[in-house]
Amino acid sequence: MKKFVNDPKNFVPEMLEGLALANPDTLRYVPDYNLIMRAEGPSDAKVSIVQGSGSGHEPAHVMTVGKGMLDAACPGDVFAAPPTDYVYETIKLLNSAKGVLLLVNNYTGDKLAFDMAQELAEAEDISVRTLFIDDDVSVQDSTYTVGRRGVAGNFFVMKAVGAAAERGADLDELVRIGEKVNSVTRTMGMALTACTPPAKGSPLFDLPADEIEMGVGIHGEPGRRREKLMPADAIVDELLGAVVGDLPFESGDRVALMVNGLGGTPISELYLVYRRAHRQLEAQDITVGRNYVGEYCTSLDMAGASITLVRLDDEIESLLAEPAEIAIRVF
Repeated sequence: MKKFVNDPKNFVPEMLEGLALANPDTLRYVPDYNLIMRAEGPSDAKVSIVQGSGSGHEPAHVMTVGKGMLDAACPGDVFAAPPTDYVYETIKLLNSAKGVLLLVNNYTGDKLAFDMAQELAEAEDISVRTLFIDDDVSVQDSTYTVGRRGVAGNFFVMKAVGAAAERGADLDELVRIGEKVNSVTRTMGMALTACTPPAKGSPLFDLPADEIEMGVGIHGEPGRRREKLMPADAIVDELLGAVVGDLPFESGDRVALMVNGLGGTPISELYLVYRRAHRQLEAQDITVGRNYVGEYCTSLDMAGASITLVRLDDEIESLLAEPAEIAIRVF
């Protein structure tokens, strides 16, 4: 598999350095801790929002650092949780008078690293809370986790608590908002191909050309089942049916609909997926109030997509509508 790679061990640091060089006015790179943070540093006027997880899911999370979203992200290596000391040092660097909120996707390694870092920080009288995100409806337990996985729905938690933090909300209020958004967010994804980690140089798992993986995880974890390739509308109907039926979403609901690419699917195909999802929701009298199409939480170069729904109310929709200044630029 051909990739832009020098030494695989330096893949993440070189990516982070490039990100900082491309955004010199807004981002700062701290190589000692794989840390990307806002250039102006923490502000005592707001809670600092920090997200972690492994690399390989870009733009999550390092490219969502900026006003209105994260204050910092400290990723680990590709598909690996950050070391506890990286998280601990990040908490100390991002500490503000209003405290620090850690957002953690529900994976065993991430939970261990962030829980231990929080304990170390609290021993130094730093006010810090942790919020776990678990929006994936595909499976209850999987290779990397106990309980549901955190996947593309983490974007909506980041966006909501980031906006509320800019408004001056305190730590308890941010936890309330984050838990509320997580509770009404559901996602399911599927893979058309496997992904290829730089250090491995070959596909992470074997997926025959005529098969798909329904419910795949963002690290290539097994989903619900292997299935023969089917038309796009049939794939969308299965993903959407699982998501709608889980909460469940009901007639009269107003939702945010996200079609997220996993890294190797053209935007044209994502809009084809969006078309079917939108029409199917309309047929169920579920109104799409906000829509998101593109790559938000990827799995390196995996071809595939996930569908996320968020049940909106006035509070959540207001927070999602707030502007953000992050490294993802359209033009």
